[in-house]
Amino acid sequence: MKTLSEIAPLPTIAVVRRPRRLPSFNALIGGVLVLILVLMAVTGIFWTPYDPLRLDLAHRFMAPSWPHVLGTDEFGRDAFSRIIIGARTSLWISLLTVSLAISVGTVFGLLAGYLRGWTDRLLMMVNDALLAFPGMLLALGLLAIVGASQYGIVLALGIAYIPTVVRVVRSTVLSLREREFIEASRVIGNSELYTMWKHIAPNCVAPLIVLATSMFGWAILSESALSFLGLGVPPPAATWGNMLASSRPHLVTAPWLGFFPGLMIAIALIGINLFGDALRDRLDPRMTR
Repeated sequence: MKTLSEIAPLPTIAVVRRPRRLPSFNALIGGVLVLILVLMAVTGIFWTPYDPLRLDLAHRFMAPSWPHVLGTDEFGRDAFSRIIIGARTSLWISLLTVSLAISVGTVFGLLAGYLRGWTDRLLMMVNDALLAFPGMLLALGLLAIVGASQYGIVLALGIAYIPTVVRVVRSTVLSLREREFIEASRVIGNSELYTMWKHIAPNCVAPLIVLATSMFGWAILSESALSFLGLGVPPPAATWGNMLASSRPHLVTAPWLGFFPGLMIAIALIGINLFGDALRDRLDPRMTR
């Protein structure tokens, strides 16, 4: 007598493996450009081809050549060494600015979105008042008070970017606070602080990463603009912004003095924006194909 399997053999189930997602064009190009910037900044901590502050009046306005691959400025200083130092300065200021804005804005956003009531109304009233000012205008006003310096820029830009972080975190918290796992945390007796820290804050990480990446590019551009206006890191320290500012009287006779700092700002913004777009595509489930 034949068995059931011999009469009607069971169908075979094919296991379909999900193909690995290859890095996108944005992730590849953006990652390479960001890596180059980071390597330049780290290299500037330990080594530069020449002393970026050493004056060499005998070799003023040298065109790009082998001894000085990006030429020299009006004081004979090596432009390539100053661009490396400028990368270190810009990335450091941007990192501190984003860290300040994300840390303070996350705390205020969590409190406003989770506690609601008068806490939410008070915090959002102050937040909306700050949002009423354009970020650059607010930073200019704060720098007029604290003075032009490296950490003055960090404080001014950080305060200017905090309201955006508060808005993003608050909207995320409002969509999470009524979810079942938050109710379960309350039912088992966890404190409000524990629930915010343990269950709500981790769910804000993905949008914060995307926002921080975009904010990093904003900070580089804003720092360069402030330095160009003379309100950034004071000379003789090298930044891309004050290199652009000092090159204005010599753009006809020495165009490389303005071209290379401007090119570095453009490369930094393109790389960070492409990398941020790739992170958004990876972390945002709505962008998943």
